[in-house]
Amino acid sequence: MKIIDLDETNEPLFFLCLEDWSDEIREAGDHKEKWYRLMKDKGLQVKLALDDQDRVGGMIQYLPIEHTFTEGKDLYQVLCIWVHGHKEGRGNFQKKGMGKALLAAAEADVRERGAKGMAAWGVSLPFWMRASWFRKQGYKKADKEGIRMLLWKPFTPEAQAPCWIKARKKPVGEPGKVTVSGFLCGWCPAMNMVFERAKRAAGELGDKVTFREIDTSDPDNFREWGITDAVFVDDKEIRNGPPPSFEKIRKKIAKKAKKLM
Repeated sequence: MKIIDLDETNEPLFFLCLEDWSDEIREAGDHKEKWYRLMKDKGLQVKLALDDQDRVGGMIQYLPIEHTFTEGKDLYQVLCIWVHGHKEGRGNFQKKGMGKALLAAAEADVRERGAKGMAAWGVSLPFWMRASWFRKQGYKKADKEGIRMLLWKPFTPEAQAPCWIKARKKPVGEPGKVTVSGFLCGWCPAMNMVFERAKRAAGELGDKVTFREIDTSDPDNFREWGITDAVFVDDKEIRNGPPPSFEKIRKKIAKKAKKLM
């Protein structure tokens, strides 16, 4: 196994989260690429894991915590570790140590950059970005919100624990219309997919539905709302993980629009 830095050759693969075989992920558009171009000058780092045949099987992306959805100082934040686990495409690379190797390489990198610790987020359910997995790698709880847990590993005694940035307000709809509000940072294709599906559904449902985009890669917008990636129908949030289908999203919006008739 080898851990390498992202280069131009592998950028298209990274933008699709290693799922270049998937038609569905292409629904996410080019938002991740735009986010990457914006953030790579702000300290974003990406590493890839290669097997003994030089096939890319895993990835990690992390950046200074000041440019993320958590509050902290002198820390880096892991946004995502993903080891390809589908049968389709390149196949299943999980259970081979790639995740551990990627995290260890990222930790070594940020230590050299002078960081006082590394933060990560996980969920309490047994799927992607499991909080329990990070605990096994020496991380401990810093904050919690619902099923989301913020974890961290301090590198120095003076390191300060991070905390979640809480949502500050919810969208307010227009009178006589259904307002679909899409909050989009761009870092995650799954969330980008939900945004694009909601935008398309709103566009199909006529003048009783309006779509509003809030670009949360803009730090001022994010600080105003305290929300990174979400879709609201009026003031009700649509679950975004796993990504609901276009049909489910359209049905939710249409149900609200029907009440206005």
